[in-house]
Amino acid sequence: MEMNSASTEVQEPPGTGAPPPPWEGLPLEKWNDWRWQLANRLNTVEELGQVIRLSPDEVEGLSAAGHFRVDITPYFGSLIDPDDPGCPIRRQVLPTGRERVPFVAEMADSLAEDAHSPVPGLVHRYPDRVLMLVTTQCASYCRYCTRSRIVGDPAAQFSRKDYDAQIRYIAGNPQVRDVLLSGGDPLILPQRLLEDLLQRLRAIPHVEVLRIGSRVPVFLPQRITADLVDMLRRFHPLWMNVHFNHPKEFTPAVEVALARLADAGIPLGCQSVLLAGVNDCPNVMKDLVHKLVRNRVRPYYIYQCDLVHGAGHFRTPVAVGLQIIESLRGHTSGFAVPTYVIDAPRGGGKVPIMPNYLLSQSADRVVIRNYEGFISAYTQPEIYDRHDPARCVSCQRREADVTAEEQEGVAALLSGDQLAIVPEGFEVAHQRLTRIRWAPIKAALAPAAESDEP
Repeated sequence: MEMNSASTEVQEPPGTGAPPPPWEGLPLEKWNDWRWQLANRLNTVEELGQVIRLSPDEVEGLSAAGHFRVDITPYFGSLIDPDDPGCPIRRQVLPTGRERVPFVAEMADSLAEDAHSPVPGLVHRYPDRVLMLVTTQCASYCRYCTRSRIVGDPAAQFSRKDYDAQIRYIAGNPQVRDVLLSGGDPLILPQRLLEDLLQRLRAIPHVEVLRIGSRVPVFLPQRITADLVDMLRRFHPLWMNVHFNHPKEFTPAVEVALARLADAGIPLGCQSVLLAGVNDCPNVMKDLVHKLVRNRVRPYYIYQCDLVHGAGHFRTPVAVGLQIIESLRGHTSGFAVPTYVIDAPRGGGKVPIMPNYLLSQSADRVVIRNYEGFISAYTQPEIYDRHDPARCVSCQRREADVTAEEQEGVAALLSGDQLAIVPEGFEVAHQRLTRIRWAPIKAALAPAAESDEP
């Protein structure tokens, strides 16, 4: 079996040699068959009880009526510590009674994706890119899932009619240059269907980049076959964001899967979620990003946990995320430091949250600090020959592009496209004085107004 050089440093965990209990005696080729893994996922108290010593809290979560779907591949289940309810692998996929406890500010659709959906399954929040939801199914289900309102529900599956509408929308909006396929997990789709979607998207002239968001390399690394990778590499530029939360998720099988993707020229990024009791530790996160970069995966985002029902017990204070960034910036390679973001509630999009490195500024200098607390002043230039848009090919091209949208947000203020960002209802609120009866004020001011004194 092919392996990259990092694999020799990793101890072989349960499930990568002979199948572990209770699957001992199963032929190894069947254990390594991704179809067998999907067909034999664990989801009941009885099945999981054969692998794990379930806690009363876990039994309550598994037995609750209407709980968010549970499915755990035998491979991923074999990585769980059977005796430790705090095992970071276990906490991510096993429900507990705490999922049923509501919390302040929780929402069904905390990112307002439905409100930004011009056609079913397509989210158009940012000007030049769209999120294309292609399935509601996953290999296993994360307990903190942002889309738990639809993910895992077979009745909410997307159809060929939905795909057609999504692709028509993309083809009809020339500003869309980047399409992210997500769900659910696109790598769970039948390979021919995924290939067809990629082919149709690649045929749209203004779509420059295709991306796939997947947790299959973690939950089901057996699915990353040579045949699948050969298909994916035909659609470059194709990027993939994978989703690791803890160093324990790395196994030789995972490293083989990542090496196949990277060797096919697919740039890999990682999106992690900050989870209480799983990775809310600077040392855990440093170990994680180091394992990622050793396997040619760029740490991309650390997400603050979203305000979705069932995820309340996973949430951390924002200060925890800032402490993690402080522990990484300057203490490891710059490309190993992800961006910590809050996906703003009600559809505000990803907002980067950083420690304060810029302390102050004047017209002449800025005062900055480094990761050690070393504070220094950077002198601003006395003469600045600024960029001339009239001589800039990129500016002229945008000016001539009739399909280009006006810049929005703070960038529009800086470019001069807008003079202000006005909150909803601002004008109405500031008409208050026009509604005040003017006569009493005029009478009170009259003596002073009629006086000859200055």
